[in-house]
Amino acid sequence: MSFGQGGPSWGPGDNHTPDWAALAEESAARSRRKRWLMIGGGALATAAVGAIVATAVITANGNGGPARSEKNASELPAPADLPSETTAPEPSFSSVAPPPPPDPKDFISDAGKDKAPVTVDAFFPGKRLTMGDRVYAKGAAAQTRSCASTTQGALGSILTGNGCEQVIRATYRKDGVAVTVGLAVFRTEAQARKTAQQAAGGIASLSGAGVPTFCRGGAVCRRTANSHGRYAYFTVSGFTNGKNVTRADSNVFAVGDDLTNFTFRQIHHRGEVQASAAVGAPVA
Repeated sequence: MSFGQGGPSWGPGDNHTPDWAALAEESAARSRRKRWLMIGGGALATAAVGAIVATAVITANGNGGPARSEKNASELPAPADLPSETTAPEPSFSSVAPPPPPDPKDFISDAGKDKAPVTVDAFFPGKRLTMGDRVYAKGAAAQTRSCASTTQGALGSILTGNGCEQVIRATYRKDGVAVTVGLAVFRTEAQARKTAQQAAGGIASLSGAGVPTFCRGGAVCRRTANSHGRYAYFTVSGFTNGKNVTRADSNVFAVGDDLTNFTFRQIHHRGEVQASAAVGAPVA
């Protein structure tokens, strides 16, 4: 029976009797060494685990940077404390209101602003005129600075007395009815208005270009006088065969009304074009 490398320890007297007290003390010493070894191993294992955890924390911190301590982490703002998503800046508007658009009538009421060309085509373009379902063929047209020569009766002296600068005439016909419209040009709106209010006699009919002489030699015809801006405009309407016009001749009145309305629109459109050009806006 073996009790270790050095053999059993014998008691005094060398009588080959084991020294039980020594053996017990040796066994206790071995037990203490084993326990210390276990404690030491546990400490090493704990240190190793700690090192692994520390390495994991450092790695998780990203880019090899130092890990936050518990104290530093608690000082960071909670998600609810972080600023919300920023919004785009709101547009700002000027408190100064833009000026109102110019009035088209301002441009046709005074020669100083009315700079568009004054020509036959500017007011009576093309070879025909369409008003709704009615189509009128254009006859002769003329322009002159001798205002009185375009009139009959007292209208000539009225035009001259109020400062007429020129007169444009154009004739249209349809179904045996013809109408001549005369457009008298003045420097100011007041002159044109006064002329229309004083009107007597009338504009003289203009024949030619397929239209025979009409409303001459004492024939009864329909006459009108109006003004818009610095323009006074007149019409004379009648039958091309020389027949007198009566109140029952609605077709003659319709032709005269169409040309009166068309002339007004042409004058007003002239103002719209110039007003739009003043602000750089296109005209429909």
